[in-house]
Amino acid sequence: MIYLVEDDESIRELVVYTLNSQGLEAQGFERPSLFWKALEKELPSLVLLDIMLPEEDGLSILKKIRIRPDVRKLPVIMLTAKGSEFDTVVGLDSGADDYIPKPFRMMELISRVRALLRRSEDNGAEEYRMENLYVCPGRHEVTVDQEPVNLTLKEYEMLCLLLKNSGTVLSRTQLLNQIWGYEFDGESRTVDVHIRTLRQKLGPAGDLVETVRGVGYKISGKCA
Repeated sequence: MIYLVEDDESIRELVVYTLNSQGLEAQGFERPSLFWKALEKELPSLVLLDIMLPEEDGLSILKKIRIRPDVRKLPVIMLTAKGSEFDTVVGLDSGADDYIPKPFRMMELISRVRALLRRSEDNGAEEYRMENLYVCPGRHEVTVDQEPVNLTLKEYEMLCLLLKNSGTVLSRTQLLNQIWGYEFDGESRTVDVHIRTLRQKLGPAGDLVETVRGVGYKISGKCA
């Protein structure tokens, strides 16, 4: 089940209809209070959130989700008319796994929803150790100097992909296609924003993520 919180009736009905038509069961809510009530009855597999809502804004909802133990790992995609780089960074720093500005293409939304669902269900089994960085996909655990690091799902997936391909440069297009799961035909800002926040959150280990100018990103060294 996918929950959509969107006060614009035309957008809400179109998104819910499209998701259902693609075999992705969905339910829409025009007010946050209705969403919270539904959350007590059934946990969704993914949440789509508008930002500008009555009662409380989407960022407030997102922050509440991220501090509740029972739902803090829910995949969340922001759907919003606020599409500047600053707004994107704020959304990602607040815990969003993806950020899609309006207007958006419906089939791109479907592809990104499926990619996020697929990757959130893939727990993996390998462990990665490199200098002061430790990542355990099986437990969805990331530590730096033995201190836990809280990453969004996209940041976490990007880190795992870079570690899995340590020493190999991955282009922005490769990262977009493998992490977001769709062919990207626009600017690569999405990857750059995620890399920036990933480095910030990794702190002392952030320098492990290297920029290869004009090509993409890589993590050098050998994983233990």
